[in-house]
Amino acid sequence: MGYVQEARENHVKKKVEEALRSKMKQKALKECHEYTSKYAECSLGRTISVVWQCRKQANELNQCLHQYTNDSVLEEMKRQYMLQQEGK
Repeated sequence: MGYVQEARENHVKKKVEEALRSKMKQKALKECHEYTSKYAECSLGRTISVVWQCRKQANELNQCLHQYTNDSVLEEMKRQYMLQQEGK
């Protein structure tokens, strides 16, 4: 399958893409709840020092979130959406 054909098949409207991005972010936050809690706990009561005191927790959280929020995940969600629409 050529790149142009693949791009056409995964093309969705802007509002649909925004909704898919939102769904992707919600899922990421749910899946990474443990890391979110650790970061929140570390940053509690801190202001500027959170940057260096919670660096480890921030990096762990970012690594987890990135697993669920990247271009390949979004493209797969678009593909699933298009297949769902074709089935209707």
